[in-house]
Amino acid sequence: IGNTVLHILVLQPNKTFACHMYSLILSYDRNKEGPGSLELVPNKEGLTPFKLAGVEGNTVMFQYLMQKRKHNLWSFGPLTTVLYDLTEIDSWAEDQSFLELIVSTKKREARQILDLTPVKELVSLKWNMYGRPYFCFLALFYVLYMVCFTMCCVYRPLKPRTGNKTSSRDNTIYIQKMLQESYMTYEDELRLVGELITVIGAVVILILEIPDILRVGAAKYFGQTILGGPFHIIVITYACMILVTMVMRLTSTTGEVVPMSFALVLGWCNVMYFARGFQMLGPFTIMIQKMIFGDLMRFCWLMAVVILGFASAFYIIFQTENPENLGQFYNYPMSLFTTFELFLTIIDGPANYDVDLPFMYSVVYFAFAIIATLLMLNLLIAMMGDTHWRVAHERDELWRAQVVATTVMLERKLPRCLWPRSGICGREYGLGDRWYLRVQDRVDPNKHKMMRYTEAFKAQDRDNYDRGLEKLETNSNIPSKKNPSALSLSRNTSRTSSHRGWEILRRNT
Repeated sequence: IGNTVLHILVLQPNKTFACHMYSLILSYDRNKEGPGSLELVPNKEGLTPFKLAGVEGNTVMFQYLMQKRKHNLWSFGPLTTVLYDLTEIDSWAEDQSFLELIVSTKKREARQILDLTPVKELVSLKWNMYGRPYFCFLALFYVLYMVCFTMCCVYRPLKPRTGNKTSSRDNTIYIQKMLQESYMTYEDELRLVGELITVIGAVVILILEIPDILRVGAAKYFGQTILGGPFHIIVITYACMILVTMVMRLTSTTGEVVPMSFALVLGWCNVMYFARGFQMLGPFTIMIQKMIFGDLMRFCWLMAVVILGFASAFYIIFQTENPENLGQFYNYPMSLFTTFELFLTIIDGPANYDVDLPFMYSVVYFAFAIIATLLMLNLLIAMMGDTHWRVAHERDELWRAQVVATTVMLERKLPRCLWPRSGICGREYGLGDRWYLRVQDRVDPNKHKMMRYTEAFKAQDRDNYDRGLEKLETNSNIPSKKNPSALSLSRNTSRTSSHRGWEILRRNT
């Protein structure tokens, strides 16, 4: 019951009352420091009161709980060294990481905790010491891996076509070699080494991604933008395309260009994932993700309806015409592709002035140009501009959340020998086996002195204002001709009483 009450207090809107009641309940806890403490008992979702405060974005309760966990090491003048308990904060030995919970929640208030002590200092320490070097090395390794895969695709085994053409529009001159013919020369053996590296890389990607999907869940793993959800979809699809290409090569099945081309596009697009390691490029990847999976996905439904309707109309109009004079609409698939190009203004309206075009072509194309180019494209630009404006206002905190998610991901996937635990063991200071983070804080005494002066002068102004009101009430029986002079007199006395103090404060500031 006490643990349930603690969780309820974390969710209370009245933060001051919740903190007092939280402290009162813990005062009756018999196991305050042991493993059976109420603060360490999780709820049904596996969240302790401390983690729940972070997930809900309750910064007041989070700071209150951190103040209870800190230990003042020493103080000398304005300098103070504090040890913060990293229990439940550090993701090194946690199955359900506090940092991962913060970046995966949908509440914007939770990301503000990443800018509080000691979370900010812990993330900065992890990222600067281990996260950034490992992430840059991983980015370089992935780029070299994609270069290797691209070279294998460019120099894939092809041979001249020997069969006759079945149509005048057939333009194929090379075909794919069979498996027995693909690895015969020295150049083929070099390409085989690159292909083996590509396949091994695809298998490693699947081995690293599948456990995280099973641990977190597919909806949460692929749906969170900060966690890189769309990029996880891209890299898993890329690995599957590589394996499909390998199977088609081993079975000598024609058409390997389809999965190979998909893999090339997806693999190189995944390079944008590594932009999150840089503050200048990280927020732009989030903008691209939100535009593609938000604005563009909604817009594609409208675009598909428009293209389908006008492509059908164009095909019907040119169905009785000679395709040699105007071949952009000679069959239905080609009509869809041509209409798509017209929609994006990639090409101009096809026309042949040597022959007579159908009258309905001009009417339909005029309506298509008005709806597609002037209306819908400007609608898409306005939608993307609104998304850019919303993301730009929170770009810094989004980038910090990206850094935290990347740090937790690297810490989970790398061996423990490459990523030692951050902080100081409490045994060095007689604080047990818990780990602590040492943070040095500098307190500016002049700032606090100015704040005290300000509060004193404000209180003096309020007293003078109250006295002036009392004088006005006592002089209420005086005729109205004397009221202005009494009012000005009360104002002057209230000004001069604290005017000198305010001038001293301004000069010091």
